[in-house]
Amino acid sequence: MVGKIGVVGAGTMGRGIAESCLAAGFDVVLLDSTIELASKGYQGIEKSLDRGVQRGRITAQARDEMLAKLIYSDNYDDLKDAEVVLEAVYEDMEVKKDVLTRVSQVAGKDVLIGSNTSSLSITGMSGSVDNPARFMGIHFFNPVPVMKLVELIKGSNTSKVALDKARELCLRLGKTPVVVKESPGFVVNRLLCPMLNEAAYLLMEGVASAEDIDTAMKLGANHPMGPLSLADLIGIDVLYAIMDTLHKDFGDDKYKPCPLLKEMIDKGHLGRKTGQGFFKY
Repeated sequence: MVGKIGVVGAGTMGRGIAESCLAAGFDVVLLDSTIELASKGYQGIEKSLDRGVQRGRITAQARDEMLAKLIYSDNYDDLKDAEVVLEAVYEDMEVKKDVLTRVSQVAGKDVLIGSNTSSLSITGMSGSVDNPARFMGIHFFNPVPVMKLVELIKGSNTSKVALDKARELCLRLGKTPVVVKESPGFVVNRLLCPMLNEAAYLLMEGVASAEDIDTAMKLGANHPMGPLSLADLIGIDVLYAIMDTLHKDFGDDKYKPCPLLKEMIDKGHLGRKTGQGFFKY
């Protein structure tokens, strides 16, 4: 299996993917649009590994060995010798297309290129990749080092070779892959995000407090986390983007994003990553 993986996007998901790859023994290049953002991503992984040492999950030696395998960069040329490149930038089709074009210009012709998109069209993005047969969706879940599932989404051009490589990668990372036909939201987000969106409507309409909505679902449906807390973990902006995609692609108002989500985004209340969402952190 591959020895070096490129991860483009040093935010929450990119950091998590990179950390999981390091834990599985891969060399990793973590790339972002500026060296400052890439460095911030590196520091986030370093802090996460430090917490792992403090909690006894890994040894200090293992942490040091993993960090020695990680470089951060803003130069796409550093992806030249990667055998897999995973895109994990913001959930915006044009942004992703631009990144994928730049990746395919430097990556080898047979390199597996995957997008961590949570809802966007794989076929729609594939036109930005030369040899689109080697491109597919490889969707991880937050927090990546903990969550075991990966959705493998085939576009109309995705080859069996690419799918087999992606499945092998997931198994090497200790993940469980499920193969999904291309459809807006795929499986998990098509089921999950409308529930989170409906929880936001309940709050906006004054049906119950945020605390009581979460308590109701934790105790009434045996969910480990309430829907509004989960929305904060995912990111209010990410939830809004997924619902907006579902709404546009299906043309069904049952997927219309709750106006409260847009209001929160305008205020910069994006959830855990900003310290304020439905709850304060």
